[in-house]
Amino acid sequence: MRLPWRAVASMFLAIALGGCANLPFFGNRDDAAKTAAAAAEEEKVALYEFDVEADAPLKQLLQDNLDLPRFQKAAKSDAISGPELGRLVAAAPAQAKSLLETEGYFDAEVTVGQTAGANGLPRIVMKVVPGPRVTIGSVKLDAASPLAARTPTRGDSRTDRLQRMREDWSLKPGQPFRQSAWSSAKTAALGELRADGYPKADWQSTKARIDATAESAALELSVEGGALYRLGPTRVEGIQRYDEASVRRMSTFQPGSVYSEKALLDYQERLLKVGLFEGASVEVDVENGPPEAAPVIVKLKELPQQQATFGLGFSANTGPRASVDHYDRKVFGWPYIAHSTLTFGPNLKSIGTELNSYPFEDLKRNLFAVNIEQLKASGETRNSATLRAGRSQDTGDYQRQYYGELSHTKVSNAELETTSSAVAGHYQWLRRSVDNVLLPTVGTVLALQGAAGYGSGLETRSDLPGQEERAKGPFVRAYARLNAFKPVGTWALNGRLELGQVFTASRISVPDLLLFRAGGDNSVRGYGYRTLGPTVNGAVVGGRVTLTGSVEAEHPFVRSVPALLGAVFVDAGDAADKWGELKPVFGYGVGVHFRSPVGLLRLDLAYGQAVQQVRLHLSVGVQF
Repeated sequence: MRLPWRAVASMFLAIALGGCANLPFFGNRDDAAKTAAAAAEEEKVALYEFDVEADAPLKQLLQDNLDLPRFQKAAKSDAISGPELGRLVAAAPAQAKSLLETEGYFDAEVTVGQTAGANGLPRIVMKVVPGPRVTIGSVKLDAASPLAARTPTRGDSRTDRLQRMREDWSLKPGQPFRQSAWSSAKTAALGELRADGYPKADWQSTKARIDATAESAALELSVEGGALYRLGPTRVEGIQRYDEASVRRMSTFQPGSVYSEKALLDYQERLLKVGLFEGASVEVDVENGPPEAAPVIVKLKELPQQQATFGLGFSANTGPRASVDHYDRKVFGWPYIAHSTLTFGPNLKSIGTELNSYPFEDLKRNLFAVNIEQLKASGETRNSATLRAGRSQDTGDYQRQYYGELSHTKVSNAELETTSSAVAGHYQWLRRSVDNVLLPTVGTVLALQGAAGYGSGLETRSDLPGQEERAKGPFVRAYARLNAFKPVGTWALNGRLELGQVFTASRISVPDLLLFRAGGDNSVRGYGYRTLGPTVNGAVVGGRVTLTGSVEAEHPFVRSVPALLGAVFVDAGDAADKWGELKPVFGYGVGVHFRSPVGLLRLDLAYGQAVQQVRLHLSVGVQF
């Protein structure tokens, strides 16, 4: 193959110049580019002055979209002539009126005047009197052909699809007519129908009849749903090392079910959460499949069977640490996932393994776990071990766990030493109703826990050498936590309330893992981790009751970086042996928060009113 000699020469010349770009003779290419750009910018000159006299929102709309401000500055070689400027001025009123109509102003008065400016340039001033704004007078939404009744769900009991569209229509009578809101309302209404049985639905006609004299808009829409689609057979792609039957069991719909985008997305989310797949997509082939049995296509990308992650971290509660996480996603060839963790730090050392089976038909999973931990905090050392076996179930918004547990703890400090063991049955229930699990801004999360068991314990005090206090007996534990999120304008508000109680004759018979303390990153900021609770011989111990709460407000520092937030907060709470002895303390502070892909990163500076000290708190994620 022959190469054109000119192209080859040009290529070598470019390489030579590139290699010499940083030599003094040739100069720096980046500097040259900046110089050229600056020169080009300097060549642009103002051809005339332009101003809009109108309310701020309308002024911004016109300045962003009119031709007059667009051509106000130009390079000398592109300067427009006097006649061209005259045509721009003459066309400006009509152009402005068209823009104002998109905001609901159909009777605006726009005048444009031209005078001589102070610096000799022409001065052009546009004066806008918008007049009355058109509002929505009526909305008529019908279907060109009948729509089938829908099956009610827990979150939506309505059965009439057309009536549901009418009730959910966002542009209500009395609201201002805006072209963008009109377009958004049509898109949302059609998307709702397409996601609920009619994926090929479309508007047969949409009309906005404007009566500028009456300052009213009559909206008329007719939707054509087309065929009602039902789900057909499921085809799974990408399965090699794991169990296809388990993939199919995670589906909550059957062949013949009415097409539901939410059901498909829930299925997709369950596949991603099971811990076997790096990627998952669930789609319905509405183009090629028959409406009465459209095929469901599941595409998966498997995670490796063996996977280890090494990390370094820091927590304001437990200090620095190194960690190793290991996954075996098919233990000995069985349909189980083993997650083993090893954490090593000056204040926290732990090793543990959790086994979870692949989901069954009802989305339940067997679980087995063992964990050994040493925690040093608030001047004491806690050694603990737990062994549990039970079942879990995750159905999206709801999570449930019930298991039996053997636990043993030994807590020691300079003042006393307590050793306790227990056998107990536990039940945990969690409901999430938020817009985003990792970064919630709207909704609530409610967690309830209950346990009943039998324990025994031994406590030795340093001020009573040779004397021991023993206790044993049954106990019942109850705990509840509510997190709430709500946006107010440009602010994001969130609150937390938690309370718990252990019903037992003596706290000594209950392992420290099941008792309560407060203080720390996700409890009462401004106080050390686990430093709030009842005291025995001058040492803080686990309490039988707790009550804590928090109110926080976040706001972006700058509009261009909405993920970087400033925060102010107030925390309060305590733990005690009896409700009458509980004396909540307060913590106040400010923080810098960042909405990252792994959750909310929080750096908070808090003042503990009771201890009159300032503490720095660092945490990742929202504790649910």
